Amino acid sequence: MPRAGLTRTAVVDLALAVVDETGFDQLTLAAVAARAGVAVPSLYKHVRGLPDLRREVALVAVRELTAALEGAAQPTAALAAPAAAASPGIPPADALRRTADAVRHFAHRSPGRYLATQVARDADDPADAELVAANTAAVRAMAAALLPVTGALSGPALVHAIRTVRSAVHGFVMLELAGGFGLPEDVDASFAHLVRVLEAGLAVSPPPA
Repeated sequence: MPRAGLTRTAVVDLALAVVDETGFDQLTLAAVAARAGVAVPSLYKHVRGLPDLRREVALVAVRELTAALEGAAQPTAALAAPAAAASPGIPPADALRRTADAVRHFAHRSPGRYLATQVARDADDPADAELVAANTAAVRAMAAALLPVTGALSGPALVHAIRTVRSAVHGFVMLELAGGFGLPEDVDASFAHLVRVLEAGLAVSPPPA
């Protein structure tokens, strides 16, 4: 039966359910309309098309990942205080591990939403302004979580360090989600090794300024 009182928020919630069940790449207006019990044209009362809906899903996903990173920045990961309150007293190895674990755990818990965080955005497109801001907040949350590791860095060197961590963890996670680690060795042990390599690398070879 058609769903009464359909709203933009409800459409986004239905889209998130599709993403959670089948993956971000399977998000279509037809799939959302089927869940809502309406015809596809009815969705255009609430969203401007699939790109708009994908952007809204990405916005939710990026904010959830940001919250996970903010938790990693706290002495007790269960706390959800703002990222700016990150404790520099966390040992560098723990800070790096907690940050990497936050990303990996989010990806395992919500693989479709994790993929949604990778949606391309255009800083010059007003429609992407909110998503650009959300992504900026996510990067700042990671920077705060990594503060015990990168505290002596600033400017370009800090950017390079954060990019190094992001790309290494993202690459591992994407391979893992795709089933790319087929050998019998423990994947968790491999991830822990990656974190140790990152810590050692940043310590002995600081990024260029």
